Amino acid sequence: MGKFFEFKFPLECQSLPDGFWSAMDVWIQKPHVVNKRLCGVHEAESEEKHEAMLGLLTQNGDTEHQTCLSTHVRTFIPKVDIYGTRKQKELVAKDPDGQQVTFIPFEEVEAGSVSVKEDNVYSIKLRLDDSAQWALELHLRAPEAWHSDGVAYAKLPWLSGCLLPKLARWAAVPRGGGWPGVTLSLLPLEKYGVVYQQLKNKYKAMVKVWPEVTDPEKFVYEDVAIATYLLVLWSEERAKRHVQAPQSFVDLGCGNGLLVHILANEGHPGKGIDVRKRKIWDMYGPGTILQEQAIVPGESSLFPETDWLIGNHSDELTPWIPVMAARSSYSCRYFVLPCCFFDFFGKYRRRCSQKSQYEEYVGFVGEVSRVCGFRTREDCLRIPSTKRVCLLGRRRTYEACDEAQAEERRVQFIRSRQSPSVDDDTGKAWGSGFRPRERVEVVRNCMALSRDLVDGVVLRVAHALLAMPDERPSCPEGWKRGGSLRVGQVVALLGDNILQRLKKECGGLQTLLKNNHQVFQVEGGTVRIRDWRDEKPPGKRKAPTPPGALKTRTCWFHLHHPEGCPLVAEKCNYAHGEGELRESSRPPKKMMMMNEHL
Repeated sequence: MGKFFEFKFPLECQSLPDGFWSAMDVWIQKPHVVNKRLCGVHEAESEEKHEAMLGLLTQNGDTEHQTCLSTHVRTFIPKVDIYGTRKQKELVAKDPDGQQVTFIPFEEVEAGSVSVKEDNVYSIKLRLDDSAQWALELHLRAPEAWHSDGVAYAKLPWLSGCLLPKLARWAAVPRGGGWPGVTLSLLPLEKYGVVYQQLKNKYKAMVKVWPEVTDPEKFVYEDVAIATYLLVLWSEERAKRHVQAPQSFVDLGCGNGLLVHILANEGHPGKGIDVRKRKIWDMYGPGTILQEQAIVPGESSLFPETDWLIGNHSDELTPWIPVMAARSSYSCRYFVLPCCFFDFFGKYRRRCSQKSQYEEYVGFVGEVSRVCGFRTREDCLRIPSTKRVCLLGRRRTYEACDEAQAEERRVQFIRSRQSPSVDDDTGKAWGSGFRPRERVEVVRNCMALSRDLVDGVVLRVAHALLAMPDERPSCPEGWKRGGSLRVGQVVALLGDNILQRLKKECGGLQTLLKNNHQVFQVEGGTVRIRDWRDEKPPGKRKAPTPPGALKTRTCWFHLHHPEGCPLVAEKCNYAHGEGELRESSRPPKKMMMMNEHL
């Protein structure tokens, strides 16, 4: 085989060659991390006929060290089944001495024989050149004859331009530093892939009618994926227990209720409870049961007739869900997807640990589960979120007759994390000290700050940017653009008083700057003066004000920029004087530096 493409590592890269093998394991075991048209693969030991197939190819020089090869077979599981009964497989041959992995695609045909796709044989190799620089190489047997079907076999530009750079990035990361997690380890992948596609097609119309302020693309497909996980999990559970009746559930802190809607629509009796009703609830119909109610851990918040309790980003209820499941009944199970960091009676406080806060918190919820008497399992979901580790409690570590001793362990553990000032008799008030969310959501987007305070911050930041040399070339007619600052650098421009007030607002300083988009352009944590002459991206361009129309806001640049507005009044969407303002618009006062606030 000949070299088709290479990717060179930086000279200072210290993770090779071990990082190469770690990265290759990701591609071999979890190709769906890169190839989004795959659901995953099945791996199996190679059979004798496959070893013979490898022998034929090594005779042609496709591998270098046949005696030290380790081989196995992986079977592709596509998200959309385009192959029918024909299973697309690869014989994967690892050559440790040659620092390469060879992939030999084949199909199993009639009478158990195989058909090798010799034109699509390829190798990925790590090589150290004479200048001591590592390179990742893609070798092909017949690049001119390569066949792509768009699923298991991608096009060559994708292999060289997407796969190889991705493998190189993984290889350059020390082991344990951001590797993709093992996803869906408790489910059959083929079944998950089929159910996910069915649900996605069935509920994708929700994206178009989503009435909430949240991103529909993210939330709809995330809940579809979570519903898929639970439906497949429950299907496997019914088969194992030899029962037909669908599991019942209660979703605690159900939020928008879409997960409840999907599960109920797919035949599972259940309901969702949340402290606040959402707009979308009215769209689901009578078959979806949603209750607006504050949930306080206690005897009134137990569900003895329910099979599963669900906590999907359940915030302050997260550590309580294993407790409520354990106390509801001996047969009650739970599923929880931790997100925000809460302990039993307030925010979770980090311990002295080398782990990330998220990893540590997932460990804490797992500890709660084990203390509650569950055989706890962790899995990683395939959802568009960085927080995708779920915990499940399906079986107990004790017999039903030992419930009293198990409850005593739970009581002692909860008390150990409770403030000494709280008197908890662990009876009906075993959640004493717990605070549910407010029924009315507090909006914190810097809109409640005084106008003088906001104007003063805007003026100070703008003056600082304009005092810097221009980063970008000016247009021929010239106009001061100034420089740029990181948001962290902008903080140093403000006094402690203003910073404390901003901390009370969600998003803080960055939100304030983004809210003043007429003046600032905030991207990637960097702040610049906005130049309205720049071309706007299609779909985001603000429609120009029709000629003669009165405007609602005054142009900041007309008032405060040393060279005025870069646009003439007719082309500017903001007023260059009171005469262009509508009567209902209050003439703004010219900003003054508010030293008492700043």
